[in-house]
Amino acid sequence: MNIEELIHYGRKNRCSDLHLSSGLPPVYRRDGKLYRSEFDGDPQINNQLILSLLNSRQKDKLDLDQDLDFCYVTADGLRQRVNVYREQGTLAAAIRFLNDAIPSFEDLNLPPIIKKLANEPRGLILVTGPTGSGKSTTLAAMIDFINSNKALHILTIEDPVEYKHNHKRSIIHQREVGEDVDSFAGALRSALREDPDVILVGEMRDYETIAAAVTAAETGHLVLSTLHTIGAANTIDRIIDVFPPHGQQQIRTQLASTLKGVITQQLVPLTNSDGRMAALEVMTGTDAVLNLIRESKTHQLTSVMQTSGRDGMNTLNAHLAQLVKSQKIDYETGLSWSTNAEDFNQYFGRV
Repeated sequence: MNIEELIHYGRKNRCSDLHLSSGLPPVYRRDGKLYRSEFDGDPQINNQLILSLLNSRQKDKLDLDQDLDFCYVTADGLRQRVNVYREQGTLAAAIRFLNDAIPSFEDLNLPPIIKKLANEPRGLILVTGPTGSGKSTTLAAMIDFINSNKALHILTIEDPVEYKHNHKRSIIHQREVGEDVDSFAGALRSALREDPDVILVGEMRDYETIAAAVTAAETGHLVLSTLHTIGAANTIDRIIDVFPPHGQQQIRTQLASTLKGVITQQLVPLTNSDGRMAALEVMTGTDAVLNLIRESKTHQLTSVMQTSGRDGMNTLNAHLAQLVKSQKIDYETGLSWSTNAEDFNQYFGRV
């Protein structure tokens, strides 16, 4: 089979990822679990499959660098996010199958507070969670909502571009790191001269990117981005810890003036059907939340979320418990994905 046949096989069987490794048959991920395929796992064939993904310029770049991120588009227009890397002297690849259609809030079962956040005129919104938790999909839905309902200039900075947006009520420009710009931080610095209203930063990876994103939010833009953190309080702590000690009070003050919301999500397997759904933790930038951030009391944020349901907030454990009680997931699944077993069990009267 060639690479496009492997991709279409995975898509047909509702897989999310394809892994190519030396000495193994192609391995697919479906609903979070890995399955080995029945196809040939000859190392030479796998190497040829991986190289068939690359154009000549990408092959030259791979020779210079240790790995390579890019978007691969099949002949019928379907997009894949690809990472090619070296492993013990051989090539390996991780291929993420991207949706060709952008889902709506309703398709993703997102709560109304997410739409409210997308309507914010300025500030910082973070979507966090582990790899493969659907952060990019949630952000794509938010960007598409803005694009459909407001006449704004939306600028995205991605590595690589995952969801391709068309101009609707807004105009939208999507810049790819490595193709259109050298780095997230560099693209953010130039973004302020490109008259954007909304800026999507694919990932806040380092000090320079975080500082530039917060500055963009301070100067009146709506900035959306991601972090690989679980929990709103952990997200705030991660951002602050990136800064040197002498700059940490300043970033607390900046966050307290710009933060509109933190959405943490994990994809959990459903009980009575194939597939997964997002379990969410939502923290919004109320006065109480922002004061705790400013005063370095992030350990109290969970308590505020537990008592601020009217502001659209909830903890991850509370949402997992709700999914168990509505029989969408079973108790053991909820417990295994909870961030605090004792807190989770309190919703069921268990010790």
